[in-house]
Amino acid sequence: MNGMAIMENVRRYRTIASLYRQTAAFRPLHSGSLLAQAKEWEHRAVAELEAYYEAFYYAASGNAPTHSASCAA
Repeated sequence: MNGMAIMENVRRYRTIASLYRQTAAFRPLHSGSLLAQAKEWEHRAVAELEAYYEAFYYAASGNAPTHSASCAA
């Protein structure tokens, strides 16, 4: 996947997280689960960025990665 596609995914993930946070503000009875969903989408965005930059670093240095990024919480 190229850098532009990854940045587009990150933008989408963060937009979804923002929508969950906005919804939580207007639905206080459901805010706990909505904020948990927002946190999960932010985590996905960060994991995607970490994987991209790790792959970029290893490609530039010529070394093989020792571990991979995961979306597990």
